Amino acid sequence: MELFIIRHGDPDYARDSLTEKGVREAKLLSERMEKENIDYFYCSPLGRAQKTASYTMEKYPDKEMPTLEWAREFQGTIGKGAFKKQCWDRKPAYWTKFDDYYSYDKWMKVKLMRKGDVERHYKAVCDGVDELLEKHGYKKDGRIYKVTNSNHDKIAIFCHFGVESVILSRIFSVSPMIMWHNFVALPTSVTRLVTQEREKGKAIFTCVQYGDLSHLYKGNEEPSFQARWCECYEDDTRH
Repeated sequence: MELFIIRHGDPDYARDSLTEKGVREAKLLSERMEKENIDYFYCSPLGRAQKTASYTMEKYPDKEMPTLEWAREFQGTIGKGAFKKQCWDRKPAYWTKFDDYYSYDKWMKVKLMRKGDVERHYKAVCDGVDELLEKHGYKKDGRIYKVTNSNHDKIAIFCHFGVESVILSRIFSVSPMIMWHNFVALPTSVTRLVTQEREKGKAIFTCVQYGDLSHLYKGNEEPSFQARWCECYEDDTRH
């Protein structure tokens, strides 16, 4: 089985849609995805993901695209009231000091992460991922998957960088902090996982492409800066 995780195009967050650039990106993405011959589509309920997916779905008029509520942008927060903040945007000087943040089993037990609803939202995404993959023949069993229906299906999920990192965290049994901070999936990037069944009835997922933007380069469209931070501190870019 192949799993394509696709981030939405350059976002207009105020309208929960796409910028003009985002629309150009989504159209170039659709040309690429048309060639992939996808069997099943799924999408986040948020407008920017739905808008991105709409151009690809025009290439697949006979396909349906169910909405996955858990595939919306990751909602885990820390703190309360005026001090409530997104959990996954932490400065490197802080989070890298804690070995537990690098552990799949311990990252949610760090004191800061326990001051909010992170565990509840993380579990909801993990449960959603498990249910979807089991539906398509691969049941989570510790760090590997039991194969109940070996297949060559191609599945695409249109979603968001934050939740994509959580999806990969669950599939690979790694801390999402590493995915959130040491990797970045830019707008309309395509991450492709393929099952690897070296033993009968047992599988893992292998990443053969992460954050691929070849469709943008082919269309002479510069990648968006969204989700990146300043390359050098002195740069007049996002800090």
